[in-house]
Amino acid sequence: MKTLGFWNNKGGTGKTSLSFQSICSFATQNPQSRILVFDVCPQANLSELFLGGQENDGGKHLLTLHGEIIRRSLGGYFQDRLPKPFDSTGISPTNYISTPSYFNSKIPGNIRLVAGDPLLELQSNAISTLANTQIPGTNSWAAVASWVRDFITACDNDFDYCFIDMNPSFSMYTQIAIAACQRLVLPVTADDSSRRGIQNAISLIFGMKLPSEIYAQHNFHTRMSEAKIPLPKIHMIVKNRLTQYVRVAKGYAAVLDGIDSDLSAIHKDRPDYFTFADPKDGLIEVKDFQTAGVVAFARGTPFSTMSAGTLSVASQRVQVNAPQLKENQIIIDELARRLW
Repeated sequence: MKTLGFWNNKGGTGKTSLSFQSICSFATQNPQSRILVFDVCPQANLSELFLGGQENDGGKHLLTLHGEIIRRSLGGYFQDRLPKPFDSTGISPTNYISTPSYFNSKIPGNIRLVAGDPLLELQSNAISTLANTQIPGTNSWAAVASWVRDFITACDNDFDYCFIDMNPSFSMYTQIAIAACQRLVLPVTADDSSRRGIQNAISLIFGMKLPSEIYAQHNFHTRMSEAKIPLPKIHMIVKNRLTQYVRVAKGYAAVLDGIDSDLSAIHKDRPDYFTFADPKDGLIEVKDFQTAGVVAFARGTPFSTMSAGTLSVASQRVQVNAPQLKENQIIIDELARRLW
């Protein structure tokens, strides 16, 4: 199964909205492919979008999944792994997978979902404690870091692609998700904090430019190497939510150039951290989705199945411009084509 994750250590980059739209577009472009989506976020925003959004009872449907006898979510899976952290025998992935199109007819029928869950925050300390427990003859960190990898391996014959949306943290449950990825997409916005976010992401994953050798012994890169788990490669930097018409807004130019420069410098030193040979091939620009984006996310609707015209959002009638919607779809379709 080919596995790609959406992540940035910085919040507010539009990661979940990009994930939702690009995964749906990818599924539409590849209707014969079987697609599994993990929502590795306590807020479960991606899950709510897949299940109907604010306007179509996405939150209610999510609670339905959480309320099943076997909690149908990532939190449910982790809950069942906590008593047996080093052995997944007897745990069936199908117990935690749902079909979003059953709840939301706008979602492609070849997508399956492992929903997000607020339990992840409650479980975080227990998971970290287990990962750092010293047991003779057992690499506890590697065993816990492989929980999502175990899940994917168990259902490898049932799916072709796996997409993982992660929240902006580097907590243990995020590390478990990153450890399962072969590729990473890092969304950024045109601000200096996003620029630092790229630098931080590279440092956290690959151990570059750590402030002290103390951290080198315990960082993610070292532990992954000791466990012989391959690190993911950076596949794409998505410059998201750009205020642009013909060109990117002038006020953003310096920051965007800085991100390009930083990426080129890192790529020159360590090209093996990336899937692309030329840094330009790893960059894509995405305009702000504007009104069409707001309506799409409120209604849990991919651009590909959304209609222009007057639509309802929060009991208000909102006009969605047809050319704007079409342009958004073209951009997202191009992003989706470049995921694999």
